[in-house]
Amino acid sequence: MRGPLGAVIGRYPSSDGSTQVGGIIRHNRKCRDVAVLVIFIAFWIAMIVNSSFGFNRGNPLRLTYGLDYKGNVCGDKHAHPGLRQLELKYWLNPNQVYQSGLKDSHFELADARTICLLDCPVPSEDSLNWVCDYPEGELRLSMQDWIDGNYDYFEFLTPQMRNSSLQLQGPCYPVIFPSVNVYWSCQFIARASNVSLKHWQQMGGVNINEDIVIDKSVHKSINSHSAVLKRYMADIGKSWPVLIVCGGILPLFLSVIWLLMIRHFVAAMPWVTVVLFNVLIISVTMFYYLKAGWIGHDAVSPIIGEHDPYIHVFGRELNHLRGVAVLMTFIMAVAILTSIAIVRRILMATSVLKVAAKVIGEVQALIIFPLLPYGILAVFYMFWISAALHLFSSGEVVQNKCNSNCCAYDLLAKRVNCDNCCGYSIQYTPHIGVAILFHLFGCYWATQFFIACSSTVIAGSVATYYWARGETSPDIPFLSVISSTKRLLRYSLGSVALGSLTVSFVESIRFLLESIRRKLKISSDMPDSCIGKAASRTSQIFLRGIEWIIKSVNRNAYIMIAITGKSFFRASAIATELIMNNILRIGRLNVIGDVILFLGKLCVSLASAVFAFLMLDTHKYRSAHNKISSPLLPVVVCWALGYIVATLFFAVVEMSIDTIILSFCQDSEEHQGTAQYAPPLLIETLNDQNEMQRLTQGP
Repeated sequence: MRGPLGAVIGRYPSSDGSTQVGGIIRHNRKCRDVAVLVIFIAFWIAMIVNSSFGFNRGNPLRLTYGLDYKGNVCGDKHAHPGLRQLELKYWLNPNQVYQSGLKDSHFELADARTICLLDCPVPSEDSLNWVCDYPEGELRLSMQDWIDGNYDYFEFLTPQMRNSSLQLQGPCYPVIFPSVNVYWSCQFIARASNVSLKHWQQMGGVNINEDIVIDKSVHKSINSHSAVLKRYMADIGKSWPVLIVCGGILPLFLSVIWLLMIRHFVAAMPWVTVVLFNVLIISVTMFYYLKAGWIGHDAVSPIIGEHDPYIHVFGRELNHLRGVAVLMTFIMAVAILTSIAIVRRILMATSVLKVAAKVIGEVQALIIFPLLPYGILAVFYMFWISAALHLFSSGEVVQNKCNSNCCAYDLLAKRVNCDNCCGYSIQYTPHIGVAILFHLFGCYWATQFFIACSSTVIAGSVATYYWARGETSPDIPFLSVISSTKRLLRYSLGSVALGSLTVSFVESIRFLLESIRRKLKISSDMPDSCIGKAASRTSQIFLRGIEWIIKSVNRNAYIMIAITGKSFFRASAIATELIMNNILRIGRLNVIGDVILFLGKLCVSLASAVFAFLMLDTHKYRSAHNKISSPLLPVVVCWALGYIVATLFFAVVEMSIDTIILSFCQDSEEHQGTAQYAPPLLIETLNDQNEMQRLTQGP
């Protein structure tokens, strides 16, 4: 059976010398859930080792730029030869590109000969342009001279080299098709230049295939699932200033403003929050419509730089934006209807927020305290994102094994070489996939852990305030937040680690099951049966329900850990029993307060998303070197970071309300239904029969 809190409430002498029962929370505790704390420390060591692997083996340039026929990453100044600023991947032999696009061909585009250029070549209007291989061997040309000469040294070739070039075996290749820069790869346009083709034929060049296949082959490679995923990850690296401003600084500022407004304008804040939430969610939805091209003419384009306006190239990113736009439309409609439904309950939220405002006013250090976990999380996320970029690019560059004709002239050997002429690709081993999954899980667990630590410290501070009768008495330390932090660090880190691990584990299981379901759906040719769909939907709802229950139980468990110093499972049992015994008293009161706080978090995160859209819409991120493929992932990351920051700061209000209510229930149970330690404002709000009836029964 749950014992009274007298076990943790000490007897302290009052200012007049008499001894009174109650006072502040006693410090004589024991370390709890030590085994889980050891596991958590081991997990951090594993995270560091895992990240060091990525830093040693990864190269984020691979996420944006392709490989040349030597295995160099385009744009890499440390390559041989140096490829600084040569960021565009160009396929030299148009016939190889054509062959790779044929359905029955064994030739892969990855084996076609590629080099890195500064810009995509275009056919000449009155002659024949050439693009020649990197200058090597007896050619007395530097890389800079080669670039300045538009990659053309055909006039310096020997008769043997010229004959090889006319056979499309290099070292020089004709520019017959126009090409355009699509995500740093030169996309061929199946529209051969008649003038260039005529000059080529007059020189005795071999037949060059003209077909839409040459267009589709490169387009298919650029829009493969792996290429799109790499571009999304590269977008995160390029937009790091946006992440800092819109994912870190802006939500910090907005969260502090929200807390201050709760403190001074508590009656108006529920109304302001609901109205602002609807305005922001409509704004974000409209931005997705703009970038999807359904409103205006500002849709994302895969083409980089100036190009023929009649050339239209579409990427998967545009389809993804359109899908998210549809999803946001549905969410917007549900959000607006929900807001209308809770309007009648706003007064209930106002009453409960008054108590939190009173606590924040008395324990003012609570407004400043979230800056500590915020700073720790900011450092962690900078390290984690950098490590993630390196892990995603940590594959090994290996030469392909091919049996196709890939012969090309070797300037060093002075002959056509048909050995080891296959192209290079990045090979990802299974352990890299495991490392990435571990890295993702580590981020989620660490985030939940820091949020849980912050919540526990806040709960301990508020509990101290409650059990001192809501007064600034000598029994409360001047900085109760510091005392609560000391108790957490000394006794309860293991319990907090266990609670955050529970949430992370359930969320990971749900993610894996969802991934397996999608793969089975894609691999199956048969349509899903009604029973299968029902089972799938039921399992998803069941897992989401379990996740929500665990998060709710965890939050109350952290409160009881702060008050009692018990282990995680024992604290969860105490909190659950208290809630079940007082469900009619606090149920709807707590729910409506949580809804308003949730809308407040969404306001901060949606504002972060809106400003991220605005920053990404500037010239810096729409052209040339820093162009992002899509604003989708940076905006989503800013939204997530904004929500996490808001969660840290809004926990001050959230945990204040929950702690006060749980302490009130415990106080009432220990004193035969009459709370002895409740602050005057709380007694006025919760003990008044008319107020209680209005809160629990509604209008």
